[in-house]
Amino acid sequence: MAETFLFDALREAIDEEMSRDQTVMVMGEDVGQYGGSYKVTKDLYEKYGELRVLDTPIAENSFTGMGIGAAMTGLRPIIEGMNMGFLLLAFNQISNNAGMLRYTSGGNFKIPVVIRGPGGVGSQLGAEHSQRLEAYFQAVPGLKIVACSTPRNAKGLLKAAIRDDNPVLFFEHVLLYFNKEDLPDDEYILPLDKAETVRTGKDVTILTYSRMRYHAMKAVEALEKKGYDPEVIDLISLKPIDYDTIGASIKKTHRVVIVEECMRTGGIGAEIIASINDRFFDELDGPVIRLSSQDIPTPYNKGLEDLTIVQPAQIEEAVEKIMQGRL
Repeated sequence: MAETFLFDALREAIDEEMSRDQTVMVMGEDVGQYGGSYKVTKDLYEKYGELRVLDTPIAENSFTGMGIGAAMTGLRPIIEGMNMGFLLLAFNQISNNAGMLRYTSGGNFKIPVVIRGPGGVGSQLGAEHSQRLEAYFQAVPGLKIVACSTPRNAKGLLKAAIRDDNPVLFFEHVLLYFNKEDLPDDEYILPLDKAETVRTGKDVTILTYSRMRYHAMKAVEALEKKGYDPEVIDLISLKPIDYDTIGASIKKTHRVVIVEECMRTGGIGAEIIASINDRFFDELDGPVIRLSSQDIPTPYNKGLEDLTIVQPAQIEEAVEKIMQGRL
């Protein structure tokens, strides 16, 4: 076991897959000689050369399209968005090309491409650098969407994503890169379509993902002292969503609180509520509570920024309300 930062866990995954498979390559802004804006590709340029670790111009639509074309011809590109918000410039390539070409070609082409990079609300990064794009892309057919949250799942999920024959959007949170934990010395792969039960409990199911996993667990510390026993599930896979794990938990707790950094309107939580009502309505003892970000661009001011996203105290309050029937 070795204690590893999340950014290093991602780098290890890429390095191991590039060593294992000569078709794996990396492209993006400053991924080569600079080693990536968050050092996820540090030293890979020297090890694998400029054709497999390719520095691109500042042109997201162009290099994303190039990566998708490379995937169609047999390579396994890893496209880094220096900030995932910039990939809005490549929305057409991701949706109409990466997402649809396997279908529209009648299965003649596979699109084994990973599009990864930092996103989420940072610390005073401003509106354009604090984007949450998961809901933007969730409606696009043909994509898989993953949000890693720990060094362990970051490495295991990225290796799985690289080996997958479908396009995978791989979201990393900008404030989690320096989280660290012990990683196994032996190789491991994690499934792209499974949620993780972070804490088992019997009172209420808390569904969350990415950085909000840590806010939820901080709230749980306070809730435990008050005698509550929450179950916490890290969704990890945002497309497809693991409703088997969610359903098993709801049938035990009969109460649900969703905690997300995504926007409230049209967010991941909205989709989950609709699906829970479709699938498990009779198991619920009350309405699902949804805690989401405010529907405004993220302010630069730190105090205002904190007010736009869910805080642990709000999660604690929501759980107390649902347990006491004060809805």
